Amino acid sequence: MKLHCEVEVISRYLPALGLRNRGKGVRAVLSLCQQTPGSRPRPRLRGEPGGPHSACLLISTLKDKRGTRYELKENIEQFFTKFVDEGKATVRLKEPLVDICLSKANSSSLKSFLSAVRLAHRGCDIETPLLTLTPVKTSEFEKFKTKMVITSKKDYPLSKNFPYSLEHLQASYCGLVRVDMRMLCLKNLRRLDLSHNHIKKLPATIGDLIHLQELNLNDNHLESFSVALCQSTLQQSLRSLDLSKNKIKALPVQFCQLRELTDLKLDDNELIQFPFKMGQLKNLRFLSAARNKLLFLPSEFKNLSLEYLDLFGNTFEPPEVLPVIMLQTPLTLLESSARTVLHNRIPYDSHIIPFHLCQDLDTAKTCVCGRFCLNCFIQGTTTMNLHSVAHTVVLVDNMGGTEAPIISYFCSLACYVNSSDMLK
Repeated sequence: MKLHCEVEVISRYLPALGLRNRGKGVRAVLSLCQQTPGSRPRPRLRGEPGGPHSACLLISTLKDKRGTRYELKENIEQFFTKFVDEGKATVRLKEPLVDICLSKANSSSLKSFLSAVRLAHRGCDIETPLLTLTPVKTSEFEKFKTKMVITSKKDYPLSKNFPYSLEHLQASYCGLVRVDMRMLCLKNLRRLDLSHNHIKKLPATIGDLIHLQELNLNDNHLESFSVALCQSTLQQSLRSLDLSKNKIKALPVQFCQLRELTDLKLDDNELIQFPFKMGQLKNLRFLSAARNKLLFLPSEFKNLSLEYLDLFGNTFEPPEVLPVIMLQTPLTLLESSARTVLHNRIPYDSHIIPFHLCQDLDTAKTCVCGRFCLNCFIQGTTTMNLHSVAHTVVLVDNMGGTEAPIISYFCSLACYVNSSDMLK
């Protein structure tokens, strides 16, 4: 039985000597081997654990293919498995005084391996046959690949799985019409490039890739980016997203919950508008949405602080001369309640109130004064110079313009009057 992972063997003598461990594991192959009398690492004393055919743990690395052996029978002081679902565990031995720290392992393989180690510690029979103490071949370490680049259909692996240790996977020009579910088992994945394929829909389980920082879906057939992905663990991990050259007409308002985004590419889609809570992407530094069908920018767009902005080739409309007035006096119960909930940041979800009310609250508009409004507001349009939100701005049109129309909302007539200078 074998396990591929990263290993660090820490001596428990080090703290007493005032020394520290390196804090970094090395790629290794762990094997459960049958230890014969002639293969024991040292002579045993009378009464010590271990029979003539007891199991041992062999840790082999690329530099030491013969490996280091550790006896297991009645020799384990403790297992630490709190993070086993993340591919991490520690085995503390009695002799020698070391902790064997395992990381970056396949979680299911790690659980099976630890179960077998427990049986070996107790002296019980192990269902899986024990291996012989032989040096590990160099080919075994090819399974530790962290990067794989595939750029043609003929090179795409059909009969074998992707190495579980991959951190960067590119599968471009492979004719994929959907995301290969085998990719979603690569829990160490940080960069996933599926550009230049024919993918029409993204599975929500992409959100289970908890370390994913870069996702490239350039030149596919996507028509949407789901709410489920916006509310997944991508909120904490995703830094770079490329959705250019697709068929996306709109992004959900929940898209703005991906607040770790620094780079966003939306060129050559069919976007009519940005999510109106765009200003919540506080970490965004690079935004490119050229050659779409944007008519205006949302009011919160002016809250962005970008280094680079490209909105060339959109169909921006000139600002409306007259405002759109949708005020009601007095406010409806729905409007008043919604404003109260949002102003006081009262938590809500579909388990507390009906789903359609959650949608209304999620899509509430923000007044220039900072308060919220649902269906009762005044809408005004003005222009903004894009240099006010970005250091580098690509010209909006061939006429050298850097201005674009922006919509603003006002929760009351008083707010509109106080801000009337802004709309001139």
